[in-house]
Amino acid sequence: MTASFDRGFWEERWSQALREHGDAVAKRPPNTHLTEVAGNLRPGVALDAGCGHGSDTLWLAARGWQVTAVDFSATALAHARSTAEAIGTDVAGRIDWVEGDLATWTPQSGHYDLVTCLYVHVAGSVEEMVDRMAAGVAPGGTLLLVGHRPIDPATGAATPAAGQVQVSVDEAVAALDPARWEFVVAEDRRRAVAGTGVDAVICARRLS
Repeated sequence: MTASFDRGFWEERWSQALREHGDAVAKRPPNTHLTEVAGNLRPGVALDAGCGHGSDTLWLAARGWQVTAVDFSATALAHARSTAEAIGTDVAGRIDWVEGDLATWTPQSGHYDLVTCLYVHVAGSVEEMVDRMAAGVAPGGTLLLVGHRPIDPATGAATPAAGQVQVSVDEAVAALDPARWEFVVAEDRRRAVAGTGVDAVICARRLS
């Protein structure tokens, strides 16, 4: 039976993961693609779209970013908010936690210096979702998209994301007008741990 990757599915998955492996989840480091990109940026206003348990949001906030963190799992958001509060007001005070479904949720137009959307299962059109997230980036700002490829392009084998629809390089590039965007990275990258799959990584800077 094919899984339905809807709000109920992810809510159940987060509840189970936090119940059974809460300590391990809390220790997960921020995403390496994000740290490579944002580590070179001046802190400003960021959107973490599909923030999950919050490790990326917390990393950004700890480095001075004001972050809007969006996810449709109330369980994941509660865990992330609790973690931020435990760290302290310097971090927690920089984060606005928002329960929202990225199938329809739309960021404030041209507002963010950084929009990051990592490993989000797309319920509808990938190009439409990319276009919607990109609309939130301010001129001169950065858009970072990462998708876990459901099929390994080198071997044809299924990956842990099999059955999901995630961002691909071709679809992201097609959605972004080259007259308005400079592509810094647009390529598939194999994960460092053997057998864990391939990431589609797109980093683009808004020109106008």
